[in-house]
Amino acid sequence: MHPRLKSLLPRSLFGRAVLILVLPVIVLQVTVSIAFIQRHFEAVTEQMTSGVAIEISALLDRVATAPDLTTAQDAIARLASDLQLQVSLPAEAVPAADSRGFLDYSGRRVILTLRARLGGVVAVDLTSNSALVQAYLDTKWGPARVSLARRRVSATNPHQLLVWMVFTSGLMTFIAYIFLRNQLTPITRLALAAEAFGKGQALPYSPRGATEVRAAGVAFLNMRARIERQIETRTLMLSGISHDLRTPLTRLKLGLSFLPEDEETRALQQDVQDMERLVSEFLAFARGDAMEETELVDPATLVHRLVENARRMQQPVELGQVQSPGVIKLRPQAVTRALENLLGNAVRYGTRVEVSVQFTERSLRFVVEDDGPGIAPDRRALALEPFERLDAARDPNKGGGVGLGLSIAADIARSHGGELRLSKSEALGGLRAELSLAR
Repeated sequence: MHPRLKSLLPRSLFGRAVLILVLPVIVLQVTVSIAFIQRHFEAVTEQMTSGVAIEISALLDRVATAPDLTTAQDAIARLASDLQLQVSLPAEAVPAADSRGFLDYSGRRVILTLRARLGGVVAVDLTSNSALVQAYLDTKWGPARVSLARRRVSATNPHQLLVWMVFTSGLMTFIAYIFLRNQLTPITRLALAAEAFGKGQALPYSPRGATEVRAAGVAFLNMRARIERQIETRTLMLSGISHDLRTPLTRLKLGLSFLPEDEETRALQQDVQDMERLVSEFLAFARGDAMEETELVDPATLVHRLVENARRMQQPVELGQVQSPGVIKLRPQAVTRALENLLGNAVRYGTRVEVSVQFTERSLRFVVEDDGPGIAPDRRALALEPFERLDAARDPNKGGGVGLGLSIAADIARSHGGELRLSKSEALGGLRAELSLAR
């Protein structure tokens, strides 16, 4: 299909279904209308006008054979009465040319037929009186005017069939539209439920509609239940493992506390602290706040609170442009954790950090920018992988994390139907982390 033609077609299933329904009806209407006009405005009108032309020809024969004007008037008077014609001989105020309405399609056929069937036609007037046909003819006794009812030469109310056809088609189209909407509504509800689940929301949904739509709805519910069970099982299992690791770590810390203070003991204590930090971050990554319920939250208030907390900790965090879309549904603890991870990374590698909030019709964006060294473009995707530390500067022994901060933020963004995008900050020159959430 040509791209220009494709751009004119509706994008929604409902719009395309309506087009499939309405287009054949319109084509049928046009075809039947053309055939009807051809039939009534030409063939029937021509046949009726030909009959009237024969009657007028008989009158003209009487006039032509009369010896004088008076005899001709008497002869045509009796015949005109029998034929239901009105004749004036001689006629006054003869028009110079034919006259008909601009939209009078049958009038054109009447004029052409009279001129073809009769000789000496001077003019045919269809506008002086819309209910009459007035034909002016040339005779040897002067011009004659023959008047007859318009209904004798054209079909009566030819538009009635068109009106009934359009009305019936419109009524049937409206009824089909109602049924079509009822059939497509379950598909729309299924799409809304799937979209909400991608944003971390579980909308109530029950399969309805046709058998195929019900089957798709049941498959979606089963899939959603399996995913929820898998998330819950993963969370419980990994949380249990991480929790169990705390017991031997506690024993190690307790045992090390009784050993004499020396270089080797301090190194072991540092290893235990790193292991505790690893377990804590692994537990946070495993949980990911997947079981947290969504709430109506004002993003501007959430960001203001994060910036205030960072300033109390003497961190160089500034508040940039904040566009508040009002309250929206999200998981506040999860989003807070993601932003804290992004702020922690920015503060660790930069001396200036700026946080801003942007929103569009379809997304909400939290932007964290710093003036640090940033991340090379070819390594940004790798930075989002769990337990990935890109260089020695991110060594836990040198104050870095264990490679889960960006992974947790990306996982939280995906659970809200969005994503985490890394790029270069044009304002500060370092890393720009954009946490995009679907609205």
